[in-house]
Amino acid sequence: MKSPMRDKLIELISSAVVRRLAAAAVFAAAVALSQPAFAQKVVVIVNGSPITTYDIEQRTKFTTLATHKTPTRQDVIEELIDEKLKVQVGQRYKLEVTDAEVDTAYAAMGQRMRFTPQQLTQALAQGGVDALTLKSRIRADIAWQQIVRGKFQSALQIREKDVADKLESSKKEDKNEAGFEYSLRPILFVVPSGSPEGVVESRKRDAEALRTRFQGCDTGLAFARALRDVAVREQIVKTSADLAPALRKILDDTAVGKLTNPEVTAQGIEMFALCAKKENRLDGAAKKEVRDEMFAEQFQAKSKRFLKILRNGAMIEVK
Repeated sequence: MKSPMRDKLIELISSAVVRRLAAAAVFAAAVALSQPAFAQKVVVIVNGSPITTYDIEQRTKFTTLATHKTPTRQDVIEELIDEKLKVQVGQRYKLEVTDAEVDTAYAAMGQRMRFTPQQLTQALAQGGVDALTLKSRIRADIAWQQIVRGKFQSALQIREKDVADKLESSKKEDKNEAGFEYSLRPILFVVPSGSPEGVVESRKRDAEALRTRFQGCDTGLAFARALRDVAVREQIVKTSADLAPALRKILDDTAVGKLTNPEVTAQGIEMFALCAKKENRLDGAAKKEVRDEMFAEQFQAKSKRFLKILRNGAMIEVK
């Protein structure tokens, strides 16, 4: 399981992009790879690091695919300059973002759209976008999240009193009464990487068959373990405040002792057995929502200010 920090990073990095890409995936299937490759030309140099015409073309295609709006060339250049600065400050602080971290965030984006990483790569390619374009953005954002969190840690602490005051002033209902704690057992129908679509569909049918027969965690988990290439993982416990609204609805619509709908992941077909559900009066979804909003506001303010400082001190040469 991912750590709470990793979960938060992936949520901050990918949520907006995923929402836009989910709608754009259908559109991408209709876009042809019509433009031929061309020689790269350096357009801007940021502290010795070049931004090329290819970088600009790729980021323009990605933004157009994700938002259905074509950005101006200058807006794309400004975004790429910021990205270079984010990576460079990470290097200055000896912060290394590994390929594994980037691949994890990339796979999480695909999973939220019910894509495998390979399917996400194909959807991007159909829109003329190299997956490395998105991975480059992910790498910069992971580094930047960690740098800003570390540099402004004390200023980004959210006090419970401030959360309560904002709840009161915004008249948002504190949902402590409706908060729940869910005990879950992940069940994975393993699908080897690179398997054809027919294999994936077959395993989905196997998962649906188990979902139909599953009558409780006591007997159902033992039955699942006996199936071919099926892994029953250790129990995890989540509260309402830990989950996005869409995921809370899925669990609230699932009876105790039953399985959630099968989902395609990077490892195979995954479901969750809801083994227990109890009220949790100590943590409410409304409080988490307000706390996240306040953190995001403070983070964006610190991020914008720090990026301005980096720009002022950078050597940016336009060719």
